[in-house]
Amino acid sequence: MNIPEWFQKRMVDVFGEAGKVWLTQLDSTIQFCEKEWKLRIEGPVSNLSYNYVLHAKEPNGTPVMLKLGVPSFDFSNEINTLNVYGGKGCARLLKADAERGAMLLEKLVPGTMLSEEKDEKAAVHQFLEVWKAIRRPVPAECKSPTILDWASGLGRYDSMHPNGDGPIDSRYIEMAQAYFAELTESTIGMELLHGDLHHENILYDEEKGWLAIDPKGVVGDPYFDLISFMTNHLLKKENPKRLLSQRVEWISECLSLDRNRLLKAAVAMGILSACWGIEDQAGWEESYTCAKWFMELMSE
Repeated sequence: MNIPEWFQKRMVDVFGEAGKVWLTQLDSTIQFCEKEWKLRIEGPVSNLSYNYVLHAKEPNGTPVMLKLGVPSFDFSNEINTLNVYGGKGCARLLKADAERGAMLLEKLVPGTMLSEEKDEKAAVHQFLEVWKAIRRPVPAECKSPTILDWASGLGRYDSMHPNGDGPIDSRYIEMAQAYFAELTESTIGMELLHGDLHHENILYDEEKGWLAIDPKGVVGDPYFDLISFMTNHLLKKENPKRLLSQRVEWISECLSLDRNRLLKAAVAMGILSACWGIEDQAGWEESYTCAKWFMELMSE
């Protein structure tokens, strides 16, 4: 199997030695899945990220997706989350082998991403339909991380910049920590959240309509599962701050939410995303900009 060099480098950069070992075993893992699950492999997708995803077909010709990743808690957690969704509101998990880092998923056809929708209000409507479809209570014996586990990234940032000399104002770190705690304490019910529900993780299927893919699986207040979408595909738009305000208003009105509470969740997630970006030496400025815009909206 031809594995792009840039993808190999990314997997080593992100997963270190485990990534190197995984890459050496990838061909044999594909061959195992091909034989064990009786698949006809057709080749990888064009938009690889942190998993090696292949188009395949079952013996009866049904198209499926084979998703291969470094075996880890996160990979197993995604399998568990998909099992909780059970194919309702989210692409269905057909088979899984957590120890090998393999999942077989139904293929959504044509698989158009929500980012292709040019009407912003229509995109919000479709997003909210998926958001509502995947609401789930926290399952018994759930091992998924909590939103407060995620928020520990704020503490790591503080440790990296104890003198407040980092690119993010230390007051904003304290504000985000306070909002995470406040919203968790005041929640009317913790849920199992998708954790990364945005335009590229919502695809159209001609039989089932819009469905989610690639859940991270995190336990928290459902408000936190609305933020990734609001900040996605934003800064390249005309008048992005105005569009962000519109998304806040549309979502608040459609779901009859507490607007101020939604903005607190948005500030908290925005600052956390910026911290993650700095930690990963990836883009963080957009998240920081959006977080500050959310703060300004709170004062309006």
